[in-house]
Amino acid sequence: MTNTELLTRADVLRHGRTPFVLATVVHAERPTSAKPGDSALVLPDGTVEGFVGGTCAETTVQLQGLRVLETGESLLLRITPAADSGAEGAQEPGEGLVTVANPCLSGGTLDIFLEANLPPALTYVYGHAPIARALLDVGRVLGLDARPASPGEPLPPDLHVVVIATHGRDEETVLIEAARAGVPYIGLVASPKRGAAVLTALDLTEEQRARIHTPAGLDIGARTPAEIALSVYAEIIALRPQAARAARPGADSAAPQAVAEGVDPVCGMTVVITAATLSLDRAGSTVYFCGPGCQHAFADDPSRYAHA
Repeated sequence: MTNTELLTRADVLRHGRTPFVLATVVHAERPTSAKPGDSALVLPDGTVEGFVGGTCAETTVQLQGLRVLETGESLLLRITPAADSGAEGAQEPGEGLVTVANPCLSGGTLDIFLEANLPPALTYVYGHAPIARALLDVGRVLGLDARPASPGEPLPPDLHVVVIATHGRDEETVLIEAARAGVPYIGLVASPKRGAAVLTALDLTEEQRARIHTPAGLDIGARTPAEIALSVYAEIIALRPQAARAARPGADSAAPQAVAEGVDPVCGMTVVITAATLSLDRAGSTVYFCGPGCQHAFADDPSRYAHA
């Protein structure tokens, strides 16, 4: 896969709101098979597309890339065969650098920048009045994926925000559907009196009703449509930690998941456990390997690694 093909693939993933990590070799010391500029994509299922070195380097990039998808924080990964380079996965505080000693490498050191590419929060705005248009404009300025929506439109599983500014039209249906779907933030633009009346009439549980914020937005004395939109997004930002902790039913399968890890008994490397990870069954359990070399070594003499 050429870099042009890789970047085209990355654009397709962004368009499809699939999170990924772009891994780019920025420094290489011989002997290494990779060179500066080589790059690969790490997908949420552990798939690595592209080239950043041989099997041993790719295994490390796969593991660290999935960890980056979990945290959303980019980092510089240094892979070295030196045993005294620091504990595997040790991070140097404040520098965004993770150094991994990979004893499987034939030599050389690789510095690879892992860039997290997470889709922006998907926001549906209902309504056509000036406040709705301002909600779309301000949301996009803030880097959100803000889109106009219509009642009856299916709610995607990775929807983060629903704001209703329809001035009394088709509010109940949208509110009920969003609340039952578990959308983290649901805002209804209305006066306190009308908002309370709408909430009371909804066929929802108390827990579901608690997801709905009305009047939507923080009380900052907003008057114009743009100021009202700003107040709504200020509330969303203030509530963001709570929303991140809220489990969304039917979450997108492409979303980052917890990384399942194992330890290669031959070289001691931590590896990601996926359907494609090399493994052998031993004494009723599964043993995982970073590459075919370690797998073959274990198969030839399992007793040698019985302590692992």
